[in-house]
Amino acid sequence: MTTPRQAYPTDLNDTEWNVIASNLPEPKSGGRPREHSWREILNAIFYIVRGGCAWRLLPHDFPPWKTVYHYFRLLRLDGTWERMNAALREALREQAGRERKPSAAVLDSQTVKTVEGGEQRGYDTDPVSRPSSFVTGRSVLGGGKKLFGRKLHLIVDTLGLVLLVVVTAANVQDRDGARALLQGLFERLKKSKYSRWCRLKLIWADGGYRGELIEWIKHTFGWTLEIVEKLADQVGFQVLPKRWIVERTFAWLNRQRRVSKDYMIRLMVRRLAHA
Repeated sequence: MTTPRQAYPTDLNDTEWNVIASNLPEPKSGGRPREHSWREILNAIFYIVRGGCAWRLLPHDFPPWKTVYHYFRLLRLDGTWERMNAALREALREQAGRERKPSAAVLDSQTVKTVEGGEQRGYDTDPVSRPSSFVTGRSVLGGGKKLFGRKLHLIVDTLGLVLLVVVTAANVQDRDGARALLQGLFERLKKSKYSRWCRLKLIWADGGYRGELIEWIKHTFGWTLEIVEKLADQVGFQVLPKRWIVERTFAWLNRQRRVSKDYMIRLMVRRLAHA
């Protein structure tokens, strides 16, 4: 008989588990029954995301790290994390009195620091990229900030919930990353069963995205890219209309030792469960 373990702060409570459980794959017929429950697998994954430890350092009162990693990877490869993120985001939007699909979004990027080597190396010369200090994967040298890192290109709805994120080497310019990000978002919208009723019309971004990208987005997707300029007398950081929404999402991500879509899933589950 398995002795119940002491709960960790990252564990799902009963209400949160009821919110997320329906988004998990159904068990396959036949074969050996699963030894560890989905709830304990998710608890272990959320512990890793929040604590940032290596997989091999997962505490022994969780399922074995190889088992946890196997299911983490399985859910990534079969698209479960992405579908779960979309389902929870739409539920939160409904809870907030919004339409399930957004009509507007906010775009930005952030250079993040890493101490690891990786597949790509480059030199970040983009003056509008902002550094961060949490540990991630690929290693590239950020230009003016003199740091090794990679770049997150992020688009969120007006509640700050993630629509899509693309990760590149830090030397990729914001405008180039935005093209890949928006192309990826467009492909996902096309595959959606709601594609005929796509509501997205307007995207806000900072001055790093001005220029020919505005016309490219309009011609390619039919969306309007609106630049939110800095205030004329602005010195240092100030909260700017619309741009603060995506900055807040980056702040949410920065609290985690591992930057991952499954952290946003954890945040949305908590909100839905405690509404």
